[in-house]
Amino acid sequence: MKNISLPESVTFPGKPTPFGAECWFADACILDMDYFVKTIAGIKAKGVRPDLIGSIIAHYASKWLPDLSNDDMQRGLTNFEESPDSVTASWIKKRFFVETLVGILPPEKDSLPCNFLLRLLRTANMVNAEPSYREELEKRISWQLDQASLKELLIPSFSHTCGTLLDVELVSRLVKKFVHLDTEGAKSGAALVKVAKLVDCYLAEAAMDSNLSLSEFVSLAAVLPSHARAADDGLYRAIDTYLKAHPGVSKQERKSLCRLLDSRKLSPEASLHAAQNERLPVRAVIQVLFSEQTKLNKQLDWSGSFNGTRSPNIGLDPPAARCLSKREVNAQQMEIRKLREDVLRLQSQCNTMQMQIEKLVEKKKGFFRWKKLGIMPSVKGTLSVVERIEEGDREGDATFGRQTPMEMKTKLVRGRNTPNKWRKSMS
Repeated sequence: MKNISLPESVTFPGKPTPFGAECWFADACILDMDYFVKTIAGIKAKGVRPDLIGSIIAHYASKWLPDLSNDDMQRGLTNFEESPDSVTASWIKKRFFVETLVGILPPEKDSLPCNFLLRLLRTANMVNAEPSYREELEKRISWQLDQASLKELLIPSFSHTCGTLLDVELVSRLVKKFVHLDTEGAKSGAALVKVAKLVDCYLAEAAMDSNLSLSEFVSLAAVLPSHARAADDGLYRAIDTYLKAHPGVSKQERKSLCRLLDSRKLSPEASLHAAQNERLPVRAVIQVLFSEQTKLNKQLDWSGSFNGTRSPNIGLDPPAARCLSKREVNAQQMEIRKLREDVLRLQSQCNTMQMQIEKLVEKKKGFFRWKKLGIMPSVKGTLSVVERIEEGDREGDATFGRQTPMEMKTKLVRGRNTPNKWRKSMS
């Protein structure tokens, strides 16, 4: 492509009066699209800044296609609406115009405003431009989504297969791409917070559509990570709007909606409204009340630590001991009380074990005293004291315990003096 140099004063076809370079922004008069593309190529070859080239393209597009203008009442010198061609021919020209503009956009980021790109994408969806051009626009918008406005983000759904008025799937794709860029470190945390506020406002607008399904609402709200929202007031407003517009939502679906909320991030005004909201499930209301109680306790503790008992540290002197608050004193007393109870319980366990050991030692001493006297107990009685304890005081152990030394001695003497009955019968 031949590079075209722009002198300080040029004359374009159809414009007999020459004008300076500063007049370019005041009046775009190039009628031929091919000639405009060649002109932009020549400007790029001269090394003009990308933001200036983007301004030229945006101004030219708003002149010839009012859909791309900030002012809806603005009309160009000769736009497509005033053309005598048929509606089909007009749409074909619009499609060619949009696709040509996308093809000559500067490749540098932030060379064009995000709102202009959103209007260009809306027009591209309306005239059913090629998918490659629309994907290029979506990629560019995702880089600058934190600069978008809610008005330009409310792109209608031009697909007859979609039941919602707004193209919620398109916004979900844009937010997903932006979040992916944020995870790569290409965006700052402030940009993510702006996008979160924008998404909450968009959800509040889209929630009024009765055809918006719960899955679409939840998928768009859950795209952003939890740290993106500094406060959940906007999300709560969107959820409440959805519940108003969809009174037939089941109890389980209400619970799934409230899982998106973090009750700790609600402001006192939003918490008060949520506590009195009959559309919310009981569990969500209880969580809100518990969070508010926790916040109140923290505030009381924080204010209690600044009752005048603390003095600022001066110089490099070591800080003085801080006076404990009433809550801290109670906590320490509770810990001391628990420690005392643990010590008493351990002492009682030690006393019980000591008594059991003493009983075992006494039983062992009695057993060996019998053995020294030459009196052997029955076979069942020869078991050790430990084995008898493990057997759980069986019948043999009970018998052994009931025999006294005199009874056992008498039994043994009788056994020696009495002859065996069966010996005579064997002789």
